[in-house]
Amino acid sequence: MRVIVALGGNAVLRRGQQPDAEQQTANVAASVRELARLAERHELIITHGNGPQIGLLALQSAADPGLSRPYPFDTLGAQTQGMIGYWMQQALQNALPGRQVIAMVTQTLVSAVDPAFGDPTKFVGQVYDREEAEKLAGEYGWTIRPDGGHWRRVVPSPVPRRVVETRLIRRLLREGVVVVCAGGGGIPVIRDEHGRLSGVEAVIDKDLTASVLAEALECDAFLILTDVPRVMRDFGTARQSEIGHTTPHELRALDFPAGSMGPKVEAVCRFVETTGDMAAIGRLDQAESILDGSAGTIVTPNARWPLTSTL
Repeated sequence: MRVIVALGGNAVLRRGQQPDAEQQTANVAASVRELARLAERHELIITHGNGPQIGLLALQSAADPGLSRPYPFDTLGAQTQGMIGYWMQQALQNALPGRQVIAMVTQTLVSAVDPAFGDPTKFVGQVYDREEAEKLAGEYGWTIRPDGGHWRRVVPSPVPRRVVETRLIRRLLREGVVVVCAGGGGIPVIRDEHGRLSGVEAVIDKDLTASVLAEALECDAFLILTDVPRVMRDFGTARQSEIGHTTPHELRALDFPAGSMGPKVEAVCRFVETTGDMAAIGRLDQAESILDGSAGTIVTPNARWPLTSTL
């Protein structure tokens, strides 16, 4: 079975923390243990978040007196892909002796006229109290928005259309390689009137990119692995309850926060609606149980897994 995993950025840098590189490397090594078990049984593609890391690098770049201007977000996205990809590649190689693993710096094509460029919504970086967030926004020209009980920077998040290197990833999978790619949603690029690619100031939602890539690679399963066991109905109320097996139609009838669970739900719904295959949201340490159907929120056309029919 061909499986794609979208791994949350907080697996390597916990919210509100700024551990050093050694601690982040240890966090990654712990996070890939379950993924290594998946790779032993399936063709595996891994994508990952980079929100905390890209926000930190953006802050450092803006404050660097040696730069005439801060590094743009496409460049910062490339930096974080390389950094986190290196950590993940090495951890997987250590966990899978003899298996080929590659971490690719990949580009994601978006539209130059996407309305997201005029309405920043994607959270990046640390959380702040309102006073500190407003101070930083004034100092660096940020756009900020509330994120739960805190405030964070937001940047444009255009819709991903295609991972540019999709054909190369497909070839690597046929050779049995475990592929780490599309980190942080991929480097956002547009194609000009001459067909040339160029980077743009944006951060793409990693789960939506993973959904697009999963469809293009004809994956059998798409897993979004995070730190919550299941999607919750009526979260934060006295009526909240876990959602086990469900369908895109049932999920779309519910309301989920745009800054957290909403994009994840949208990503799995799109994949299942387009392919008729299985997607799920759940805890990283329950990945194998999610594929067995005994953990996580399982999303299929008929709310059953394994599927009784894909027709």
